[in-house]
Amino acid sequence: MPKIAIVTDSSAIFTREEKSQYQIETVPLNIMFEGKVYRDGVDLTTKQAYQFLEKNPEDWATSAPAVGEFLAAFKKHALQGTKEIICLTLTKSVSATWNNARMAKEIAKKELPEVKIEVIDSNTGLAGETLIILRIARAVKEGKKFQEIIDLTEKLKSKIRVYLLLETIRYIYRSGRIPEVASKVGALLPLKPILSFFGGRVHFAGATTSMEKSKEKIIKNLEENWDPSFPEISLMYIDSYEEVKKTKGKISSLLPSAQISISEFSSIIGYATGRGTLGIGFFAK
Repeated sequence: MPKIAIVTDSSAIFTREEKSQYQIETVPLNIMFEGKVYRDGVDLTTKQAYQFLEKNPEDWATSAPAVGEFLAAFKKHALQGTKEIICLTLTKSVSATWNNARMAKEIAKKELPEVKIEVIDSNTGLAGETLIILRIARAVKEGKKFQEIIDLTEKLKSKIRVYLLLETIRYIYRSGRIPEVASKVGALLPLKPILSFFGGRVHFAGATTSMEKSKEKIIKNLEENWDPSFPEISLMYIDSYEEVKKTKGKISSLLPSAQISISEFSSIIGYATGRGTLGIGFFAK
């Protein structure tokens, strides 16, 4: 086991190889449907979650991992001999995840006094949270010290940018993540909303008349603001794999040195944004 353990939540998505290589511990968020609780990515697949959502959207809800789940993750690493743990979570403005992890840390201070735990609000989520975790996981593997990892995390938080391109605004409005006035505009016009996710907040960043125009707008923003010294770019999608492959090809032709990954959003995100959503995460200058 590494000297420093990394714990996060299922808003961040990793390949099986990444989780194995860096030994990242993911505490799943929860989906509630028809009186049952399912752990995101554990008890049901993304496809099954969307089937539930389509079957009865009014009885489909989500919740943060419980305090006890984070505490169990901390104890697991402590039993394996880990003395230092960094827990990076989905930002507190959109979820109780950070607060529950923080409360678990307070309990762990008494039950695991020999273990140093730092709980950090990522100020982002999704592709942004994933990129930050992978960066600090590599730093852990390189032998960086605990405080160095914390300092690096704060630096990365200030650089990360996430954009979400939506087919419709109605799902995100239902979740309460953007102002009502923006939702009314989106409901009246056949627009494709663009949301930005940084600084701990989800922002309404504009809209276009088509997803293609939304992609053009965001790719232009990426070209102008991407920091090539942090070459990782994360693309995430919901039920739009062919489109995201085309987007990757276009970005690759414009930014040949970019390291671009593709992954499917957690089903938790699908509830808030709807199918067809495309996400782009990168480190800005």
